[in-house]
Amino acid sequence: MELGFVDSHCHISAREFEQDLEDVLQRSRQAGVETLIAVTEEVGEFSRILQLQQRYPDVVAPCFGVHPLQGGEGPEQRSAKPQDLDAALPLFYEHRERLVAVGEIGLDFTPWRAPTQQDRDDQMTVFVKQLDVAKELDLPVNVHSRSAAKVTIETMREQGISRALLHNFAGKPSVALEGVKAGYLFSFPPAVCRNQQRDKLIRDIPLEHICLETDSPALGLDKHARNEPCNIVLSCRYIADVKGLSAQTVQLVTAQNAYRLFPRADTQQRTHTHTHTHTVLKSTVWPEEVFFFMQKTQQVLT
Repeated sequence: MELGFVDSHCHISAREFEQDLEDVLQRSRQAGVETLIAVTEEVGEFSRILQLQQRYPDVVAPCFGVHPLQGGEGPEQRSAKPQDLDAALPLFYEHRERLVAVGEIGLDFTPWRAPTQQDRDDQMTVFVKQLDVAKELDLPVNVHSRSAAKVTIETMREQGISRALLHNFAGKPSVALEGVKAGYLFSFPPAVCRNQQRDKLIRDIPLEHICLETDSPALGLDKHARNEPCNIVLSCRYIADVKGLSAQTVQLVTAQNAYRLFPRADTQQRTHTHTHTHTVLKSTVWPEEVFFFMQKTQQVLT
């Protein structure tokens, strides 16, 4: 059984997909995407993502999370407050068996989004509480860290978090390597293809610590067009080019990384054991570099 793409961070429950979701999923299947790690940003999305998981159980892998920014993308957007968790927290526990991770959670200290110390303190309170939930439920976290890369990683380490994906990471390479030391993974959407700003970051992070994502409907190649999970191939090819690897290697190793970080998303038990993984790899003629990285991935994530 070959491993397809895993979109490790997307918003498939977003209203932008309501009118043509079936077509979107069909295009993703045609592109080789087999699993969507579907994050949420506020409690109003929770029921929608569970409905989608029930409708597409082999594709949609649901996460619950309260994003550090609330109120949408318009002028009403604000930093999350502790009371934003009031309605959400009971649902984490009620649906704990259906969740693959806690996310999207994190910190966003962009000055115009969190202009006051109170805003940042409130975000931290919301973040740490959800880290506690993740530990209690034994779930990984899917994390946002805009303008707060260092403090996000430091906070997770202080809180004893060992399994985390830092999505669309844009911090300094030195900060990323601190996350690598902690065992964290990093994902990059098609937007990285727009310029070379994150090339050094991608080169410095070992492949065994990288996943692919789209963050769809946002962060596509064209910032003015809706992004879709099928565009994950763009991230894959770009990372392969930057690292001097084959796209096939990046696709396979990042899928393996994703399933080991989010084991509940591996509904077909594609990576259940090392022996099975070896069998999967040997069933197809893969480049020699695949075996090298798969061995390193086993050492990192098991």
